[in-house]
Amino acid sequence: MLKEYKTLSAYGEGEITIEKSKFIGYATPIKSEEEAIAFIENIRTKHWNATHNVPAYVVGENNEIQRYSDDREPSGTAGIPILEVIKKEDLRNVAVVVTRYFGGIKLGTGGLVRAYTKGAKIGLEAAKIVTKRLYELVHVKIDYTMLGKIQNEILQNGYLIKETQYDDAVHFYLYIKVDSLDYFEKQIIEWTNGRATLDFAGEEYLTEIDGKVAMP
Repeated sequence: MLKEYKTLSAYGEGEITIEKSKFIGYATPIKSEEEAIAFIENIRTKHWNATHNVPAYVVGENNEIQRYSDDREPSGTAGIPILEVIKKEDLRNVAVVVTRYFGGIKLGTGGLVRAYTKGAKIGLEAAKIVTKRLYELVHVKIDYTMLGKIQNEILQNGYLIKETQYDDAVHFYLYIKVDSLDYFEKQIIEWTNGRATLDFAGEEYLTEIDGKVAMP
């Protein structure tokens, strides 16, 4: 699994007019090629009377699936520019459609490339690019005599507490970056003199927006 990758936060759309042609950029995160195809078909249905609905999408950890169409625009002027915007941003699992309503002025090859590039960018900007980072959910069990010290150490070191439970002991459930697990384990041993119990509850991708985690 990738330790981190970039994708989109949610569905987004934006609109721009270039030489009287209206371009609407749509972008969304997807989990499969089927979802990408369904998204594209939905936009085509919504804009059945548009001059063009140009799609591109990437699927997979390493973008194993990459698809695009020029949708009757001159070859290489529409679908590839959109795909290149996605790849330049190094995004994973993303679908984009740029809808065009022709305004009567031909843009030429270079103009079309620039227009569809811009249409893709405004769609991605509206959808908000985020980082997905791999964390391990770690269960730390301590006795009550250590509660204040360990809670303070956890917070001082910037670790994320998902929840805290209290019964015959104190149970912290923490999100730890997978590449920080060994260091965290050493810290816990040091803080508790080896008297804590650690369990690893599984890996999970968390969303980071502008460097800060959006807790699930």
